[in-house]
Amino acid sequence: MPSLDQLPRINLLHAPTPLEPLPRLSAALGGPQLWAKRDDCTGLALGGNKVRKLEYLLGEALAQGADTVITTGGFQSNHARQTAAAAARLGLRCLLILTDSVPGRAPAYRTNGNLILDDLFGARIELRPGTADVDAEMTRAAERYVVEGRKPYVIPIGGSNALGLIGYVRAARELLEQARVQGVEFTHVVLASASGGTQAGLALGLALEGSNAPVIGYCVGRASTDQRPRIGALMRHGAELLGIDSPLTPGDLLLEDGVVGQGYGLPTTAMAEAVRLAASQEGLVLDPVYTGKAMAGLIAGVRAGHYQSGDVLIFLHTGGTPGLFAYPDSFPVRSDA
Repeated sequence: MPSLDQLPRINLLHAPTPLEPLPRLSAALGGPQLWAKRDDCTGLALGGNKVRKLEYLLGEALAQGADTVITTGGFQSNHARQTAAAAARLGLRCLLILTDSVPGRAPAYRTNGNLILDDLFGARIELRPGTADVDAEMTRAAERYVVEGRKPYVIPIGGSNALGLIGYVRAARELLEQARVQGVEFTHVVLASASGGTQAGLALGLALEGSNAPVIGYCVGRASTDQRPRIGALMRHGAELLGIDSPLTPGDLLLEDGVVGQGYGLPTTAMAEAVRLAASQEGLVLDPVYTGKAMAGLIAGVRAGHYQSGDVLIFLHTGGTPGLFAYPDSFPVRSDA
């Protein structure tokens, strides 16, 4: 395995994040043994997977002398929240270009959840329609800052590029060591697949460590036919950054459709059921956009017999909890009063 220590990196992460059994959820489903890798417990800004990417991305930003970071996402972007928090911790300015990319949402979607935290962390927030070309918007913003004498650093959506995914190459090592110590002989890893860097990095990292466990991505933003080449390119570029050939091809990737519903960020009945089931059985809080839909896919897979009773599945909890408060209409409070 190539050394990761040659790449600039800063410490933002509470690591290792817990690897916990989910016995009541496993029993409720009557299928394989379920565990959770708790990357909702990464620490920064209420946790989430983006911190692992930001350790490398902001490490490079500081090495380049940047004083401003620019990134993008939807109104309820978890990546934007954690970028804003990391920038605050490091004394960097932060510009968030956020798009109204989820139609038909209740007012809470535009006033609650991650947006409140973005503002508390001191980020400058610029709102754009869902049709905006965010790459062009970030380029223009960076050019404007250069004219002003600042040194901007642009982070792609989700922090998903060759450098960002290295955070999950490192996470693969962490997971394998925990599993060894705890005696967890896992057969699959399951996660939400969106911007793609997490799945690309984890799949690449596990393969480089000699693990045959597949990383199954439930597509929550686009169809697998579009997601496969995206993640394949990320894996290839990540391997190139490490100076090696990727041991995986796009054809090796396991991607599942059927959970996105009417579109990215739009709630589904299966998602709401999965969020309630994980909460009521394990006290595990999922989110409506990513982990809730991925768990819905896992539950459907168990019920359909796609996983065997002897399988051991690790569900990568990528965080996103603040987004739950932007979807109160999906979780009406039940009361006997």
